[in-house]
Amino acid sequence: MADRDRRDLGRVFDEVPELYDRVRPGYPDELFSDLAAITGADEKASVLEVGCGTGQATRSLAALGCSVTAVEPGAGMAALARRRTAPFPNVDVEQSTFEEWADRGRRFDVLVAASAWHWVDPAVGWQRAHDVLSPGGWLALLAHVVVRRPGEPEVYAESADLHELFAPGNPAWGHPPLEDDVRTTDGGWGPDDDPGGLFRRPIVRWYPTVQWFDGDGFADLLRSTSLYRRLDHDVREPLLDAVADRIRTRMDDRASRRYLSVLRVGQRAAGRHEMPRSEDQAG
Repeated sequence: MADRDRRDLGRVFDEVPELYDRVRPGYPDELFSDLAAITGADEKASVLEVGCGTGQATRSLAALGCSVTAVEPGAGMAALARRRTAPFPNVDVEQSTFEEWADRGRRFDVLVAASAWHWVDPAVGWQRAHDVLSPGGWLALLAHVVVRRPGEPEVYAESADLHELFAPGNPAWGHPPLEDDVRTTDGGWGPDDDPGGLFRRPIVRWYPTVQWFDGDGFADLLRSTSLYRRLDHDVREPLLDAVADRIRTRMDDRASRRYLSVLRVGQRAAGRHEMPRSEDQAG
């Protein structure tokens, strides 16, 4: 994705921050417990969160006791994140892209990006993440992969004809992958990313989660995603109205959205002029 396209698509979430906060899935508590156990993220740790959105993951990080600096490019999203994290004095939200963010010499123990790393320019992001982490620090990438299970009713399968009717030929339309296939094929830092030796091979852990919606709720979920927000309003809204009606009439007004939430956590590799840490020092 070109940097300009990445930025333009990233801004679509700032159009609907309240909707995004209401319908998008959070991450399970078990994931944050594992993150803390692996990285040592506790009340003594400093965490930089890249692309905090409305502060969903930020609140879970703050609950660990960490000092959290959260960076978010969208003005509307950042404002909502500040309101949502107001009860946590250990959180500071700064509005900026990660690429242009002024670190002012600050260094962090852990860098976290929750469903946000793919919006960062990889030509800048990996090196910048390495630079703002202290020696021995950790990079943690969180994401949701939409999946399906064999034989279970699934919204796209029930509405493929509607998608082709309203937005024919869109290469992004298609069935979600099977859950078991994702577990066995999606390793390392992910299918499209390569930190080029700046970070050690990550620990990867999967957490199955599910959301349930009625037809209108599922349409709102889709309305909050970049795939649908990039459609023209006059295409998106009739399509989503039709999808909601299909869920009501064919699926008894109850539809699931299954995910594998994933934690990828790897330690910063020593720089050219740094002494490598011993294994017991590395935690």
